[in-house]
Amino acid sequence: MIQDMAGTLYLCATPIGNLEDITLRTLKLLESVDVIAAEDTRNTLKLLNRFEIKTPMTSYHEHNKVGKGPFLIERLLAGESIALVTDAGMPGISDPGADLVRLCYEAEVPVTVAPGASAAVVALVLSGLNTRRFVFEGFLPADKKERRMVLQTLEREHRTMIFYEAPHRLLDTLEELEGLFGAERESAAVRELTKKFEEVRRDSVGNQRKYFTENPPKGEFVLVIAGLSLEVQKKEAQASWAEISVGEHMQKYLQQGFNEKDAMKQVAKDRGVSKRDIYKDYKMNE
Repeated sequence: MIQDMAGTLYLCATPIGNLEDITLRTLKLLESVDVIAAEDTRNTLKLLNRFEIKTPMTSYHEHNKVGKGPFLIERLLAGESIALVTDAGMPGISDPGADLVRLCYEAEVPVTVAPGASAAVVALVLSGLNTRRFVFEGFLPADKKERRMVLQTLEREHRTMIFYEAPHRLLDTLEELEGLFGAERESAAVRELTKKFEEVRRDSVGNQRKYFTENPPKGEFVLVIAGLSLEVQKKEAQASWAEISVGEHMQKYLQQGFNEKDAMKQVAKDRGVSKRDIYKDYKMNE
């Protein structure tokens, strides 16, 4: 049950580069709320000055969220309205905004969103890769062993993958991706989104690594990586079936209760050959 006297937490998306991308609704909210909780007050001050907004600010970030979160909840319960903003994009995505939202729900404080740009989605649509299904992984762990463990869980991922990466770790990540996903995997390295020098490098993972080895990366990156294609998965499956005989393959399905006709049909599909070929091989070696 929502507290009747509580204020509202507004999750306000801010521009990811070009300040003109801010929405009219967000501007109105930033002017009307009692306080703005900002990831970096210095960065947000530039935005507020650009639009002549004088609303007071307080900081809320990864390093003070444990103490600051409950303090903000107290203010909300007292009836104040708060706008939560991140340095760029949607609060709650790869930042502690999600923790404050959880605290609001626990305290029965209303939460709503003033939506806007998100670097992940903008990079995805710019990448030219499949946008029908995708998975957002955010920032990979800084620790090399942990980063590799995370990427290993994604080796067979068939959806397009989106990562955030800092310039000083970009090469390490590309090397890991090349080793696990293969040098030929399609990718896009996107930086300076919506800014004057916006850059979208579409190339294979291997070529991305070579390029950034020779041209040290600058700025925060969004890496968009193609998923493992169904065609590749099919070829790999067919190659694995080739390691056993047709008779052994047939037995796997017969033992599962398939009749001989249906088993032959499934074996032919697995191996990418005609049912007639399976029939000949199976009958010749019975």
